[in-house]
Amino acid sequence: MKTKSFSRGFTVLELIIVCAFLTLAVILFFVQKSNVDAMNRDEDRKTAINAMYYALEEGFYEEHKYYPEEISEEVLTVIDPELFTDPLGGYINSGYSNYVYEATNCKDGKCKGYTLRAELEKEDDYVKKNRN
Repeated sequence: MKTKSFSRGFTVLELIIVCAFLTLAVILFFVQKSNVDAMNRDEDRKTAINAMYYALEEGFYEEHKYYPEEISEEVLTVIDPELFTDPLGGYINSGYSNYVYEATNCKDGKCKGYTLRAELEKEDDYVKKNRN
């Protein structure tokens, strides 16, 4: 009497299914990671715009009674200079930045208003305007 020997291992079909499942899981992981990273960069942009806004309103305007024509770390010394550089490395109002400062009604470097804007990846632009 002969006994049947069973080979132990996986079939090709089982290996293909496992590889397909793992590939799908890896793709989903990186898509979600990309979305989370973009949302974190957007939050960093909002934080920077808010810091600039409050520095302009509660620091610069209170002292000078006007707004500057341009902003930089030399003008707004009360905030961290790193905040003028967006998460992707562009300095405010440069061609590579997601941050824009637009002064309005200016005369001799003294302005009556401004708009601060951050271009976000996952939401509409984040905009702050002068309150005075």
